[in-house]
Amino acid sequence: MPAPAPVPELRPGIPAGYLGRALPDSLALLPAPPAKGSAAFANDQAVHRAAQQLRGTPRYALATTDSDLHFPQVANTFSCALGVPISQQTSPALYLLLQRTLVDAGLATYAAKDHYKRTRPFVFYKEGTCAPADEASLRNDGSYPSGHTAISWSWALLLTELSPDRADALLARGRAFGENRLICNAHWQSDVLEGRAVAAGAVAALHANADFNRDMTLARAEIQSLRSNSVQPSNCEAEKTALAIPIPGVL
Repeated sequence: MPAPAPVPELRPGIPAGYLGRALPDSLALLPAPPAKGSAAFANDQAVHRAAQQLRGTPRYALATTDSDLHFPQVANTFSCALGVPISQQTSPALYLLLQRTLVDAGLATYAAKDHYKRTRPFVFYKEGTCAPADEASLRNDGSYPSGHTAISWSWALLLTELSPDRADALLARGRAFGENRLICNAHWQSDVLEGRAVAAGAVAALHANADFNRDMTLARAEIQSLRSNSVQPSNCEAEKTALAIPIPGVL
């Protein structure tokens, strides 16, 4: 199988996205976040309280893992849902696809993030998160919409296209990844819901990009090859246990 063509880098070892500046405008796409004192914000607060009750559970441990967007760890997020391991060694084209689309989906949230500068729940309540080392940078990074959610939902949609037979598991994992930001105390529920809207815009834009479509073809072939060779992911029982724990009241 031919290797993906070389791509530009944001910095050494970090490939650029596919879209460059041609990103969906999250400020134009989304309504303003719920105002303090509104019914919508009261719901955000209620879900926050419920999510914080999951500290110390297997779901909290998974949420802590999901908070880390660094490669190679994050590439493995959907391995169990997809049914094959995802790594630079076993599936280089798919790995690159995830790297590049992470950049596009994440950056697409920043028009709204930078405009609204919404305070994150851990700052609002003077609490901690599941990733204390990230808290200093998150304090000055707008909460609305959720970048983690935009990334995970984009990946869920793309992987579902690559492997439609695994659609339910992939979409459920993408949803859980975003909702784990509630458990981590890093986002409000409305941040997560609108992160999915940004993801949809990013995925639509990606389908008009020739390099993206080429890499999707390569990634699909890798998945089929791994399955034909019965290559299996690991640690899926622990993930299944964690995902079985719901967040009460989440929409």
